[in-house]
This record gives sequence, structure tokens and C-alpha cells, in this order.
Amino acid sequence: MSQTAVEATDRKILQLLATDGRMSYTDLGKATGLSTSAVHQRVKRLEQRGLIQGYGATINHAEIGLPLTALISIRPMDPSSPDDCPERLKHIPEIESCWSVAGDESYVLKVRSTTPAAMEELLARIRHAADVSTRTTIVLTTYYENRPVTGA
Repeated sequence: MSQTAVEATDRKILQLLATDGRMSYTDLGKATGLSTSAVHQRVKRLEQRGLIQGYGATINHAEIGLPLTALISIRPMDPSSPDDCPERLKHIPEIESCWSVAGDESYVLKVRSTTPAAMEELLARIRHAADVSTRTTIVLTTYYENRPVTGA
């Protein structure tokens, strides 16, 4: 297995820990269908590989097979429709963040995908699920992300 290859079960563990860094090995096992000891071994291996660098910290999405990041601005097709886009989109796992914004668009989504073709399919699912138009910016290089906030 290459340094960057991560199998689906490990990816699931990483996603669960990114959501709740305090999740127990027992709960991780229930969510992944593994024994507690098997989860413990996998988590230790993921830590050794540098894929887990602290609990509550972000994960390296490129290393778990989601190298393509985009910011998608969305606007309702019908401005008089209910403002329920976050609710309509919450089931789409590739959406990492959803921000309500001021300006021409209503929301900005931060998404992760595997390939340009997968990103295109994701855009179609977003448009269909929320009945929105989209404007997409693909991230070329991330110099820093989710830096800790220091007191000002």
C-alpha cells in the first residue's frame, strides 16, 4: 500500500474522528463493524502515518483520497423559495463546510472530491438537491488551513 493510499475503513475512522475527536474505540468499532482492539490498532497506525496529528485537528484530505478542494457559492433558482439550503444539503458527505454569506450568493460551501469528474457529479447533486445555481472556485494550493486562533 502506498503512503497516500487509505482504505475505506480507515477513511471512515478518520471522518468519524474529525467529527468527534473524543469518540471511543468501542463507538468507532460499532460505526465501522470492527472490534475495539482492531480499531485501536488502526488508529495507532493512522497516527504513525501522520494522518492523525491530534484530536480535534484537521485531517490531510489529499492523503485519504480527497485531493480536490473547491469553494462553491450557491444561489436559489427561485429567490422566493424557503431558505433551507443547509438542510437540503446536509446529507452530502463531500460538503465539509457551509457558510451563510452576504453578497450575491446565499451560501458558500467548502467541498472535497477525488477527481474533476467526481466534482462535476457533486455539483450536479448539489444543484438538484437544493435547486440552486452554483459558482465554483477550485483550490490549486493550500498554504495553510484551520490555523489555531491566537488572541488579538
